[in-house]
Amino acid sequence: MATILVIDDQLTIRSFLDTLLRRKGYEVLLADGGRKGLELFRRERPDVIVLDLNMPEMDGLTVLQQIRSVDLKQPVIILTGTTNQKKEQQVRALGVTECVEKHFPLHRLEEVLKGLFKNPDPVTEQGLLPKGRG
Repeated sequence: MATILVIDDQLTIRSFLDTLLRRKGYEVLLADGGRKGLELFRRERPDVIVLDLNMPEMDGLTVLQQIRSVDLKQPVIILTGTTNQKKEQQVRALGVTECVEKHFPLHRLEEVLKGLFKNPDPVTEQGLLPKGRG
């Protein structure tokens, strides 16, 4: 069973994704902020991280930079409530798998996750990097 770490400061988003992803058969880890998310990432080594871009204390960009300092190939899906072209370019430069708006159609997140697990060697030009667990 694949493990997904959800890092988001909004309880409603965490709860919603927890319910949705568990119903789809994933094991879900939840973090209410960047520091806790990094702790869970380092300890649990999830298959995929769903990361909120805009959080107080430690934003998603900072969390992503910390993740990349440990694992350059960790699949990360960025969630954002607002479109910020500059931040989106920065996270894409760090090799995120995908950026998805929080007010997304549910099938969009499902498509991204299915693509990750069906294709263990995604095409680098599409921004999908394999995790590289040995």
